[in-house]
Amino acid sequence: MLENGAPHVSISSLLKRLSTKESTKSVKAEEVAAALALVFTDSLSPVQFGLLLWALHVTEGDHHPKVLTACAQVMREAASQVDENALTDVVQRKGKPEGGYRGLLCDIVGTGGDGHDTFNVSTTSSIIASALLMMAKHGNNSSTSMSGSADLLQHAPQPPVIAATNSKTLPHIYEKTNYAFLYAREWHPGMKYAATVRKQVPVRTIFNLLGPLANPVHDTELVECRILGVARKEIGENFAEALRLGGAKKALVVCGDEDLDEVSCAGPTHCWYIREEGTSVDITKLIIIPEDFGLPRHPLSEVHGGKGPGENAEILMQILQNQLAHDHPVLHFVLLNVAALLTVSGICEADASNMGPGDDGKVVRERGPGGLRWKEGLRRARWCVTSGAALKQWEAFVEVTNAMST
Repeated sequence: MLENGAPHVSISSLLKRLSTKESTKSVKAEEVAAALALVFTDSLSPVQFGLLLWALHVTEGDHHPKVLTACAQVMREAASQVDENALTDVVQRKGKPEGGYRGLLCDIVGTGGDGHDTFNVSTTSSIIASALLMMAKHGNNSSTSMSGSADLLQHAPQPPVIAATNSKTLPHIYEKTNYAFLYAREWHPGMKYAATVRKQVPVRTIFNLLGPLANPVHDTELVECRILGVARKEIGENFAEALRLGGAKKALVVCGDEDLDEVSCAGPTHCWYIREEGTSVDITKLIIIPEDFGLPRHPLSEVHGGKGPGENAEILMQILQNQLAHDHPVLHFVLLNVAALLTVSGICEADASNMGPGDDGKVVRERGPGGLRWKEGLRRARWCVTSGAALKQWEAFVEVTNAMST
């Protein structure tokens, strides 16, 4: 029963057709999305909501590309909506196009759930990359690991107020810094109605997969590039297709050979490269290894980071302050992922380099898998750290969010 006394909307007919893999074939992605949308207004009973999550899991409908695309769309529609004109204005003024990069927003995010409990690579990478790219990092507190992206930032020695980055303040934040953390808890208020049931369903559900696709600024068409990590190789292509169906024209879906939702420092990483080719958007399968970037391999046992968000936050600050040994496995792990984002963004296609103080200007033109300049990505990633440019963006984000909260 809803707060106004009206009954919950029934999805019994849909649930019957979702009861077996055979009957699921008659279900359209839009039907699943419409049912899921009821959750965000508390219009679905807890019992039917739990059954929906379970049915999608057991029939494997929760990682079908069209279902992911449609469900992510309704999730974004239910999110807080930013003033697109104000955001477009500041991004176009602040972004610095270079090479094949147009100066728009980028994200690097993983599904989580890989069970490896490695250091917070994507979050740290997003901060470092903000030295050269406009970053809109979407993230939340942990649901499966020791330290989620929001947990990491909240435990920093001088933490930003991540809840201050909302749909009203986002344009102003980009006036002060290239970096913004879009705290899922603040941007997706309707998710509060899902929390209790999600905790009681004893398996990973579609919501564990939708997070990386639900960046609330995606529909502004200002998100230019993203890296999305998945925890199982068999769903990599599904996510690549979901991104393509959702309008992405420049992205890389990655899965380490160990079923790791990052670019792996230990060996091969399976990639699905989404790029615009003429009038079409194509998906190319490729494999990258640390040596493609000019880095050695490190076993995952060496990149676990700390025992929780507090220790990981200390490592984050050591990296940003250029205090970690230049051959440290965790630093290499992070630099790999920063380099991958910079490379895919197109910024490495520039044949001249003038990043700022400390840049030797020696562009690495060597190309690797996919015809991309992975080693130039690493050169630029190192500069982001050693020059202090990434630290400057981080400090500006901390300052502006704290000022807004007072």
